[in-house]
Amino acid sequence: AIELKPLVEKYGKSDAVDTLLVRHTKDAESMRPPISLVIKHINHVVKLIGVDHVGLGADFDGAESFPSGMNSVADYPKITVELIKSGYSETEIKKILGGNVIRLIRENKGR
Repeated sequence: AIELKPLVEKYGKSDAVDTLLVRHTKDAESMRPPISLVIKHINHVVKLIGVDHVGLGADFDGAESFPSGMNSVADYPKITVELIKSGYSETEIKKILGGNVIRLIRENKGR
């Protein structure tokens, strides 16, 4: 990733730096996949191994890139909406959004 702040500090906010800032911002945004691609991936994994083995993790504390339209954990309901649109039941959605992970922890604690 390009560190833009040092460029601005060193060269000032010239047209060249402004252009670089705009280009970098647009490039970074265009590289973010849409939420629909996340749902497509979930659908694929569900078909491969079943809904009981799919779970989402909240990587906002360490990941560098997130789907377009998701800028914080406050945007997680967007995934829920897309899962509903894809035809998942309430029970299946609860499994995907944490139920499966909780089940695995309970089944394996103390081993």
